[in-house]
Amino acid sequence: MGRLTGKVALVTGGSRGIGRGIVEAFAAEGAVVVSADLDEVGPPVPGVEEIRLDVTDEDGWSAAVAGVERRHGRLDVLVNNAGLISYEPIETLTLDEWNRVVGVDQTGVFLGMRAAIPALRRAGGGSIINLSSAWGVVGGVGTHAYHASKGAVRSMTRNAAITYAPDRIRANAVIPGWIATPLTDAQPADLNAAVLAGTPMRRGGTPAEIAHGCVYLASDESSYVTGTDLVIDGGLLAQ
Repeated sequence: MGRLTGKVALVTGGSRGIGRGIVEAFAAEGAVVVSADLDEVGPPVPGVEEIRLDVTDEDGWSAAVAGVERRHGRLDVLVNNAGLISYEPIETLTLDEWNRVVGVDQTGVFLGMRAAIPALRRAGGGSIINLSSAWGVVGGVGTHAYHASKGAVRSMTRNAAITYAPDRIRANAVIPGWIATPLTDAQPADLNAAVLAGTPMRRGGTPAEIAHGCVYLASDESSYVTGTDLVIDGGLLAQ
């Protein structure tokens, strides 16, 4: 019997990177997993349902959550993982690019929580896990819209935790450091080298290492944990 047996989870951005790691870990721990993404990448995970979802689409979110409840009877866990990055600093960042990043990384989290909370309440409670970033805690060069969005996600998570605690809905943020994913693979090599050089463990993390933390937050083992940040960053923020 797995740590998530009997739970139904919806994971956004589940086709690659950290999202794929979370989907695989949840399925291995016995959850019914619905993986939502814009793209299909790689072979499907056995037993995992895949749906298409644009996290910036209000109606799409409503349909996704309603579909999960219709097919599986309940929703217990929401993981807002879908995200993207832009490397532009303030003075060269266009409004279109700002809106693109904020739309996915911040508004997508808002829409996901808003759609899922009534379903979690109907299930008698549940767990919301929002993926932020070490760059939502400390500053870095450029990446202004990403910093702004990921910082906002932390505050949004704490607000949800306080607001919905009476409904037995917990909300926590996961704070990854540098993780080996298609996103970091596409980053400039000098940027990756600088971040890794500043990480005390002198290596990047893996999607599985983030997923282990998400399993804990999704499980009943974390039943008294809400409104907090789970930092998984190789010591980056301890400095």
